Amino acid sequence: MPDLNPRSRSGRAHRLIATAEGSQTGSFGLLDWALLVGVALIWGSSYLFIDIALESLAPPVIAWARSLLGFLALAVLPMARRRIDRADLGRMVLLGLTWVAIPFVLFPLAQRSIDSALAGMFNALVPIWSAVIAALLIHTLPRLRLVVGVALGFIGALLIGYPVASGSEAEAWGVVLVVVATLLYGFSLNTAVPLTQRYGSPALLMWALGIAAALLTPVGLMSIPQSSLRVSSAISILVLGVLNTGGGYVLMAALVGRVGSTRGSVSIYLLPLVATLLGVTFRNETVVLLQLAGMGLVLMGAWLSSRRNET
Repeated sequence: MPDLNPRSRSGRAHRLIATAEGSQTGSFGLLDWALLVGVALIWGSSYLFIDIALESLAPPVIAWARSLLGFLALAVLPMARRRIDRADLGRMVLLGLTWVAIPFVLFPLAQRSIDSALAGMFNALVPIWSAVIAALLIHTLPRLRLVVGVALGFIGALLIGYPVASGSEAEAWGVVLVVVATLLYGFSLNTAVPLTQRYGSPALLMWALGIAAALLTPVGLMSIPQSSLRVSSAISILVLGVLNTGGGYVLMAALVGRVGSTRGSVSIYLLPLVATLLGVTFRNETVVLLQLAGMGLVLMGAWLSSRRNET
């Protein structure tokens, strides 16, 4: 990759905000594809479960419960209970805020005024934010093939989500909240790379989720009086916490640690594809030609982004 900054990178490890290239710069292997598909399958249902949880739970309660349940699910794993160097504690706190605590509050707040389909469509901004932030932090420009892959995936995700989202009602502030959340996700995917490479994804996420749960505890407890517990909401928050948060985030951290933030974030483009296919399979929903074209673009973008990164 062309280096835009001739200065030594040796000082980057000492900065609070830092990123790194993935440990695997070649074409995706079987494990990389498995991680990518796993993230898409697990996270493809997140917006639906958030909608169900919102029927009786306040957004801060959802955010707190998700992070706490995810932390507890990972804390039982011996591989996750690793010590973190004191020098990295600040980075862990930052990651807990930007990847977990703040977005976990923003998305439920936003989905009070926009539909889950529209929220999912805006999530296609994550790979773009990730690519821009990676270029700023590493001082390198992504290769043309990766740029084309990200662009195709973005267009494809919009085409898949548009037929559903076009009939949605949305307030401007809800859209702003989602866009801010996607920006934080793009930032966090970059800062997670070097930490994942040092500690592994289970340990990284156990610390990040634990920090987020601690930070969200006061606002979560204060919001309990505005909430009521239903069976459907309880099941939804359990799935969101243990599977979508504990499991999905570990897979995503492992993926970006291996292939880098931008290439790993392309998995986000598969979320509307997975959601659409699940709707067709289990809810007898129909697919229009525009969505089929979008699926083709998403798959093409994912394939281009998965190719070797050196040349």
